[in-house]
Amino acid sequence: MLVVDDAEGIRSYLKELLAQQGFEVLAAENGERALEIAAAETPDAVILDVMLPGIDGIEVLRRLRASHPRVPVIMLSVVGKAATIVECMALGASDYLNKPFEEEELELALRKVLETDEQKADALPASGSVGRQLDADDDSYCWMSKKMLAIHAILEQVADADVTVLIHGESGVGKDVISRELHKLSNRREHPLVKVNCAALPEELLESELFGYERGAFTGASARKPGKFEIANGGTMFLDEIGEMSAPLQAKLLQVLQDGQFSRLGGQVDVQVDVRVLCATNRNLEQMVAAGTFREDLYYRINVVSIPVPPLRERREEIPVLVDHFLRKYSAKYQRPLLTLSPRLVQGFSNYAWPGNIRELENMLKRVVVLQSEDAIAEEVYGATPSAPPAPTPEQLVTSLDLSEGPISLKEVARRAARNAEREALRKVLYQTNWNRKKAAKILDVSYKTLLQKIKECGLSD
Repeated sequence: MLVVDDAEGIRSYLKELLAQQGFEVLAAENGERALEIAAAETPDAVILDVMLPGIDGIEVLRRLRASHPRVPVIMLSVVGKAATIVECMALGASDYLNKPFEEEELELALRKVLETDEQKADALPASGSVGRQLDADDDSYCWMSKKMLAIHAILEQVADADVTVLIHGESGVGKDVISRELHKLSNRREHPLVKVNCAALPEELLESELFGYERGAFTGASARKPGKFEIANGGTMFLDEIGEMSAPLQAKLLQVLQDGQFSRLGGQVDVQVDVRVLCATNRNLEQMVAAGTFREDLYYRINVVSIPVPPLRERREEIPVLVDHFLRKYSAKYQRPLLTLSPRLVQGFSNYAWPGNIRELENMLKRVVVLQSEDAIAEEVYGATPSAPPAPTPEQLVTSLDLSEGPISLKEVARRAARNAEREALRKVLYQTNWNRKKAAKILDVSYKTLLQKIKECGLSD
């Protein structure tokens, strides 16, 4: 274990604590010394302070990731700023602890990163195949833009306040990710986060799903079933698409929020629970309140803290990070080579409106990875697949001949027709291959040099 901290007291404390846990500990008082030790003897894990004299901890982390990409690094800091945490996680830190920390916190972090590292080592693909394995629950890629960092700062402020939070925005913007992050930051993180999509079930099934039922409550209820609120006791309940909830269920939910009590279907006794409620919607609840389709008292209950999530078209700076993440994720998942997108597609992504937001981008890239072709999404991104202008018909070719300069031989007519046919064939294949000349040469069964010469003779350009 390599411990890097400029405070001698912290180094001594960590050396003693880690030695008791069976680790051999090397210590460094600054970044330069840490890099020297890591170069001489690769550690199994690094505990690294953010604030260091000379080379700071973030730069040390960056260099360690370049030289030792598989060594887990736990960052330490007195100041837990959201921007710093996000930067560290984006650079590949495995965990982040605020000073002062409890022994149990450090032990849990070490156990988590070392177990994860072993699992990753076991799951690594053979040399030459796809890139690094990604944790499906790793959402650090989401916290890159200024707007998302501002949301993260709000989450940190309200994480332990135990108030209800309403997350609202268009479908696919990442409301699920925000709910998971808020739960991770809260003091309920060791208890379950339970999600229920209110739009996915009819009213009768949704009520039994949320609140459970007693034996004999209805036909087929052969035994008591606990509801999601009971399962989430001590933790967090995430109600997605709450705007789809019926009026009777809204009244029952209001009772849970006010008193922490509810009764199962067919039950006579109230059940007491301690649950924090997070809600999400893509609908305008204020308009629904005005129209009488959503209870006003419930709206004010769930809207204690409101988090509006902007659509992807207002966060375009995130697109390159999201593209890289999803390409790596699905290349690893489906065991496909890691692709590099063409400049044309990258530009198309920048100009696209993204009505389905991040979810739409993820699904597009999943198709590209699985099919190993950008053609799979060309029509969606560009509006319609570009097509070459049609070749002139024989009638058009004859009509276009200029006879004012004198007679023209049939041989010349045939030569021009052949050249036009050749030009049309070249144009179509080049469009189909997105001007991939090597692929076009293979399709046309000519050498690469011949293809380049023909493109020049036919006057074609990208």
